[in-house]
Amino acid sequence: MDIDEMWMLLECEREEMGMCRDEKIRGCVLISACLLGEKCKYNGGDNYSPQIEKILEDVEVLALCPEVLGGLPTPRAKSEILDGHVVTEYGDSVDEAFRLGVERALEAIGNREITCAILQSRSPSCGVREIYNGSFSGQLIPGRGIFASALAQRGIPLVDAQELIEGNREGASDE
Repeated sequence: MDIDEMWMLLECEREEMGMCRDEKIRGCVLISACLLGEKCKYNGGDNYSPQIEKILEDVEVLALCPEVLGGLPTPRAKSEILDGHVVTEYGDSVDEAFRLGVERALEAIGNREITCAILQSRSPSCGVREIYNGSFSGQLIPGRGIFASALAQRGIPLVDAQELIEGNREGASDE
C-alpha cells in the first residue's frame, strides 16, 4: 500500500463527511500516544508506527493515552475487559482508573474538531473492532475499548491502527 492509499483510509470516509478529494482535512486527528512512540504501553514500551507518523506529517495531531491520564503507572499489569469491567491479570479492578482516564482524555479534547481517531488495536481503552476477552489467554472477541466507545458515542470516526498500517479498507468505522 502506498502513502496515498493510506491517506485515503485515514480521511475517514470523506465522501460521507461531504468533503471533496482535494479538500484539506480540517480539524485534528486524535491518536493513541503509543503509536507515535510515547512509552505508555502496559509493559513500558510503545507501538511506534513510522507509517502512521509519515501520513500525519502535515496534520494537526492530538496524542493521548487514557490509561496514563487515569493515573496508571508505566509499566503496569496487563488489563482486559471482563464482564464490562477492566481488571488486571491478577484480578484487581482498574476500572475506575480506566474510566477516569477516558473522562480526562475527553476533557483534553475539549471543543477541538476531531476529524477521526487512530487508535491502538485490541487495547482495553482504544480497541476499535476487537478486544481481548478478559481471560488473559490471548482470545479476541468483537468489541471496543472504553475510550473508543466513548469517542464513537460522540460521532468521532474511528480508525484501527493495525488495519490502517496493513491497508485494510475496513479500517475506518463510525458505527
